Amino acid sequence: MATVAELKAVLKDTLEKRGVLGHLKARIRAEVFNALDDESEPRPSLSHENLLINELIREYLEFNKYKYTASVLIAESGQPIVALDRQFLIRELNAFEESKDNTIG
Repeated sequence: MATVAELKAVLKDTLEKRGVLGHLKARIRAEVFNALDDESEPRPSLSHENLLINELIREYLEFNKYKYTASVLIAESGQPIVALDRQFLIRELNAFEESKDNTIG
């Protein structure tokens, strides 16, 4: 029969492999930031430039599978929860998107 310590270890390992533990840690961090946030001091409005910069950072984080870090960024920055359309970002930044055959254009 398994000991309580063994069961805890298996449960922790399973939650880590499923990504649940990381998600819970990120949510706790986001909630701590929210609780510590001084609401009497208003946050500056999110400028168009900062919105784009935050969105680029979010896209980078999500592309690299840093989804928990991205969730904290969204909570702390006031960035809209729904991601901006990639084509919109390309147009706004006058950027090129790399095509599937690894050419830029």
